[in-house]
Amino acid sequence: MKPLERLTQRISVRAGIIVSTAMIVLALASASAQRVGPLMNATTAVGIAGATQAAGEPNGAAQTSGTDVKVGPRSAKEVRGSSPYLEIKNESAPKLIVDAPLPDLLDQGVVWIQWRAENVHIVPVFGKGALNASPRVGHLHVHMDDLPWLWADASDINTIDLAGVPPGPHKILIELVNANHEIFPGQAKTVTFTVPKGTSRTHSH
Repeated sequence: MKPLERLTQRISVRAGIIVSTAMIVLALASASAQRVGPLMNATTAVGIAGATQAAGEPNGAAQTSGTDVKVGPRSAKEVRGSSPYLEIKNESAPKLIVDAPLPDLLDQGVVWIQWRAENVHIVPVFGKGALNASPRVGHLHVHMDDLPWLWADASDINTIDLAGVPPGPHKILIELVNANHEIFPGQAKTVTFTVPKGTSRTHSH
């Protein structure tokens, strides 16, 4: 074979190898692109959604659910009412709310009745001279069963507390009264309950 023919043959072989290698590389690249493409598209979509949410744009993905909303604590005025340093004009009517006795120590003859009052401050202030006080002041009258006596409670500790109550049915009448011991209209609540039989009355109080 002549030298020129040998050179041409070598070039043809090398060119064929190069072309084959290039085709293999292109085929691999195409396959990789098909596998990575959906992942890239999903990643891009997530990135766009995140960017939209961060920017605060009106997109469905940017909206937050109701469980994500954080509510701050209620103000002192919302919970406790108006400040006692300010006169209240057209003050709302007083209201007494009374719960059923707590069951915790009822089987030991201990009766705890929680209560709260609205639109009246429970304080140890008494007499006709305090009737025009603003904010309004008052206290409780507490009656046990059908006993002829009662006791006044001006402590505002939220709980009527009795110990040594004998087994059987009982009733407690609670009245919200003004500084002159007059019941605010409609603000008398009766609570009935039963102390179980076999109750121990040895609870130290």
